Amino acid sequence: MNASASGVSVNGRTYRHARAPTVVVCVDGCEPDYLTHAIESGVAPFLKKMLAGGTSLIGDCVVPSFTNPNNLSIVTGVPPAVHGICGNYFFDPALGKEVMMNDPSYLRAGTLLAAFADAGAQVAVVTAKDKLRTLLGHGLKGICFSAEKADQATQANAGIDDVVNLVGRPVPSVYSAELSEFVFAAGVKLLQTERPDLMYLSTTDYVQHKCAPGTVGANAFYGMMDRYLERMDAMGAVIGLTADHGMSPKTDSAGRPRIVFLQQVLDERLGKGRCRVILPITDPYVVHHGALGSFATVYVDQPADRATALDFLQALPGIELVLTREEAARRFELPADRIGDLVVVSDHVAVIGTRATEHDLSGLTVPLRSHGGLSEQKVPLLFNRPLRDVDPLRRLRNFDVFDLVLNHTVLND
Repeated sequence: MNASASGVSVNGRTYRHARAPTVVVCVDGCEPDYLTHAIESGVAPFLKKMLAGGTSLIGDCVVPSFTNPNNLSIVTGVPPAVHGICGNYFFDPALGKEVMMNDPSYLRAGTLLAAFADAGAQVAVVTAKDKLRTLLGHGLKGICFSAEKADQATQANAGIDDVVNLVGRPVPSVYSAELSEFVFAAGVKLLQTERPDLMYLSTTDYVQHKCAPGTVGANAFYGMMDRYLERMDAMGAVIGLTADHGMSPKTDSAGRPRIVFLQQVLDERLGKGRCRVILPITDPYVVHHGALGSFATVYVDQPADRATALDFLQALPGIELVLTREEAARRFELPADRIGDLVVVSDHVAVIGTRATEHDLSGLTVPLRSHGGLSEQKVPLLFNRPLRDVDPLRRLRNFDVFDLVLNHTVLND
């Protein structure tokens, strides 16, 4: 990291110092249609104002389109090949077992949040689920806490005391829309009391897993979000909004989950014990998706079996794409040493599981909606101010949001 009067350089990019309190929001699972429907229904008048007076763009998220790799790409400004976080869960060859990828030791690049704090900026981070807190706050000399464990935040471990009293809301259930509302409410209170130069807010996709764009539940969520964004705008904040991934229905015409049980079919084809399927969507919060997503990696023990497995998987109904390790690392900008011999992506209406016996779907009270593949790659890039000098031919990514909001925002100064 290099800092100067003109800006902060981190991971090969230089960012201008914030000229006004700057808030970047990652709305988990927010495909662009959610915003469109909320605006058209009239529940999001501030978002409509942002469209009229700010800038609305569409970008691509990182594949796999999961929470951890995309949040870390957003706060580092680079793809997983650089920062190292390529899923919520992976097979760690050094340990010889499958583990959560939420320990900062897995990070291979510093965050721009920590770099700005080191350069003297006041930085605050609020995330919905605690699984992201240690990654987002790695090396950060500032405020960083989760809504899930807000009552455990202290000056020593989070840079702030008495969060629950500050926000004025009880700690919500991790499976609720209120978890995300706590994030927004905390963001407003921090702007009022701490006035951070740079703030990152990251929500949960509990609502998006349950509610399609334009439904009552979805519109209620975006109406809530709209009111908090309006309050931040009224306090002079520059706002950039994006998403970690979109969301798709993963069902057949009768509304039943459409699942390819990859470990099961590979065991039948190659024999048990000859391959290992890893589902990077796996995390501690599986009630709303049953650990079913549209991206998997496969470790194949015998090199001679890899071509057989690739050809077999490509022919399976519901599978959109099968790539070798090298092809996937190149196409999706992934760390080759942290993915399997094969990468498998399911289509728009299908998800990938291991075996039927290993997925508890009892928590699915509505038709399955999930993510992870190419079909969930489009995300919004929405700003409450105009942008200038953005190359119209540039491929925009969600991890360009800090560059756009800090380097390209037009302020009335």
